[in-house]
Formats: sequence, structure tokens, C-alpha cells
Amino acid sequence: MSTLFPALSPAATGAPADRPALRFGGRSLTYAELAAAAGGTAGRIRGAGRVAVWATPEMETAVAVVAALLAGVPAVPLNPKSGDGELAHILTDSEPSLVLAPPGSELPPALAALERVDVDVHATGPVPQGGRTGDGDPALVVYTSGTTGPPKGAVIPRRALATTLDALADAWRWTGDDVLVQGLPLFHVHGLVLGVLGPLRRGGSLRHLGRFSAEGAARELNDGATMLFGVPTMYHRIAEALPGDPELVKALAGARLLVSGSAALPVHDHERIAAATGRRVIERYGMTETLMNTSVRADGEPRAGTVGVPLPGVELRLVEDDGTPIAEPDGESVGEIQVRGPNLFTEYLNRPDATAAAFTDDGFFRTGDMAVRDPDGYVRIVGRKATDLIKSGGYKIGAGEIENALLEHPGVREAAVTGEPDPDLGERIVAWIVPADPASPPSLDALADHVAGRLAPHKRPRVLRHLDALPRNDMGKIMKRALTHD
Repeated sequence: MSTLFPALSPAATGAPADRPALRFGGRSLTYAELAAAAGGTAGRIRGAGRVAVWATPEMETAVAVVAALLAGVPAVPLNPKSGDGELAHILTDSEPSLVLAPPGSELPPALAALERVDVDVHATGPVPQGGRTGDGDPALVVYTSGTTGPPKGAVIPRRALATTLDALADAWRWTGDDVLVQGLPLFHVHGLVLGVLGPLRRGGSLRHLGRFSAEGAARELNDGATMLFGVPTMYHRIAEALPGDPELVKALAGARLLVSGSAALPVHDHERIAAATGRRVIERYGMTETLMNTSVRADGEPRAGTVGVPLPGVELRLVEDDGTPIAEPDGESVGEIQVRGPNLFTEYLNRPDATAAAFTDDGFFRTGDMAVRDPDGYVRIVGRKATDLIKSGGYKIGAGEIENALLEHPGVREAAVTGEPDPDLGERIVAWIVPADPASPPSLDALADHVAGRLAPHKRPRVLRHLDALPRNDMGKIMKRALTHD
């Protein structure tokens, strides 16, 4: 590919130079202004090794990453909420030659030794031509959450960005006429790759809320935005607000596409949003290492609780514990998802051992996610192999379907399910809930009967623990490793 962003060369594409590209709050850039600003920054960093980006939810982050891609320099997005220890590890591991940051932003001591380049969104400079822009060259180094040790840097090639975004354009009928609204963090592939680079690759527009709110999403959707990207926490807030907010109902009803990702959206929230607005939220499935693997298609059935079908170019299979592929999708057999395709990362930076362990001999990436697949190809994720697969009484049980069942109980506001050792069953099912009414929480017997009536008796919880809130990370995912029993 000659460029990741054809619309930054309007003379070559015929795109209007004054078309809006980015808007963050009251600040905006047209494609001509973005090309000049990113070109000016690219000229300052061209020839660098890797560059760190202080990835605040601001215009400067988007310009910095586009500039790095134009210059052929791998960008390392940094989470502004990272602690000193994590930042020090990432900087030591990735060895960036400088850090790109918004002017006036205060950087932590861990970055003090790095040369700082302030990003000027009003800079001018030509879009670089030529240089290191091969499909296999690294575009981003994105660090994983580090749940099983220090974060690992996934090296994402330019090819993966282009193929994932083009596959999503096919699945979602995404065009330059679309206006996306989102309020996601920009250090993660959801907010940065899908939510910033996605609109720019199509020649469309992004409106970033800075900080998500249902009111902000409604305002933008009622003012011409066509797509909303969010995580389950955001859609839960929307579902809670809908009954008393006719403007929010109108906004979602008029949207072309509502997309949720980064974690499973509870079926209860799916149904509440659909009942209030007539619009179905669609889900997709991806990881830092793979970008996007599957999605419900815009022209497909938005089946709640599923993440759709494999995207164009993605090979997906489910395998047993011993690596044997599950031959026929039957909607019941649980297996680990393995994927292969041009959307994959190339390596974990400086970790050849971890890279080798992540792939099978025939080139499939071991995701660690467990799923079932329906006969028509739809994939339903039941949880992470390490934390969400419970082996109880000879059954393989996915935590996700029990969580969905619990959330259908009127006494449950939030729910998580884990397993703990049991001398008879191997593992017993533990339900962690935030009650809707803390003064009158549902009993274990009530919840066990509720789950058994919806799923099967062997999937009922055996232990119940009440919490004031579930521990979640920046993307709204429940941190199950923080759910420990005494």
C-alpha cells in the first residue's frame, strides 16, 4: 500500500481538502490541516527509531500517531494512567528515542530522560513521500495489560492496520460519509486504531468526546454523527439513562451503527437498548495481538451474545485442550479460539520465547479465549481460558453465559463469575454480584434457581459473594484476578 491514509493526499483522491477529519471538543482539523500538521511533525521525527506518544484523549495524540505513520516510525502509545514501574518497564523495553506530547502537558519523572517533541496541531509541512512504508514494517508497539507478568509489547505491522480497517469497512459498510463519535482511551487498539485511524483511512470524520457521557454521545448523534463506538460500561450507562431521556432515545434510534467491544456486552443491556430505540448494538472481537478477528456484519443478524463471523481474510478455528480442531460447529462444543491472517502482530518485542509460544506450528495464534461456534458460523465467546473456563463436575462451563443469566435477575446490578477449588466437583461456581438494592440482596438459593432455570442445573452458582462494585480496568473489563476469596 502506498499510504494508510489516502484522504491526506486530496490531489490524488479527489477528496475535498476542507472535509472535517478530527474534532476534539471545540478544536477541529480538516484533512488539509491534518495533513499539514502531521507532515510538520513527521518532518521532525523522520529517521528516529521508535517514538513514544503520551496518549491523552486529545487532538495532539491523533496528530502524533498519524505523523509517526507518515514518517515510517513505529509509535509506542503510553497510557497516561500507568504507574512509574510500568512506564519504566515499557521505556526500557521499547527504547524510544523521543516522546511526542501535547504542549504544556506534565510528563512523569520516568520520561524525564527522553527528548520531548511538543506536537503543534497548527504546524505545516509536506506529507512525506517514500521512506519506510512496507506492509511488514512495524507501525505500532502496543503493550498488553500484563495480567500474567510485565506488559509485553505487541509489534503491529502496517499491513495489520490496513487489512483490519478494510475488513471492518466491508463488514460495517463504512465509508467516507460516516461520522464516528467515541470517547475511548487512545493508548489501546479500540480507541486508537478503530476509533481514530479507522475514520481517517475511510476519509470520514471523527468526533472524540474526550470523556464519554451519554449526553455527549446523544448530542453528536443528533448532530449528524452516524456511528458510535463504546465498551460495555458505556452502553450500560446508556441503557440506564434511556428511560428518562427522549433525546438519547432519538439519537440511538437514528444512528447507522452502534458498536460495542473490548469485553462482552451483557444480553440484558442489548435487550434494553433494542426495546427503547429499535436499534441493535453489534459486537466484534479482537485483541491487541490480532486487531479484529470477527464481527456481526451491518447486513447480518445482530444476534445478542455473539461476536459475529470471521472478517474477510481471517481464518478462525476452535481447538480442544490437546490442540485438536473441533471439526463441526455445533453451538455447544467449547474450544480455544485460534486465528491466522494478515491482521496478526509479528512478534512480542524482545521476547522470542513468548512469541514462539503464542503460535502453533502452522501459524495460528493462540488467543486464550474460549468460545462455541454456531452451525451458521456465528462465534459466541464464553470467556478467557485462564480465568473464565470453569471445569465443574466433568463439564466445561463458560463464565460469560452465567453472568448474562445473573444480570437478567432484577436483584442484580453487576455480576462476575469465577471458579474456586472444590474437592468433589473439581471447581465450584462462584457468583460475585453488586445488588440492585444493597439493603435487600438476592439470596444464593434464589440466584441458583434463576440460573438453573435458564441454563442447566450444573451451571448454577454454589457460592455467592456481594460487592459494592466490581473491579474494572480503563476499558471497562472486569479484573477477575482481583476477585479473591479468603
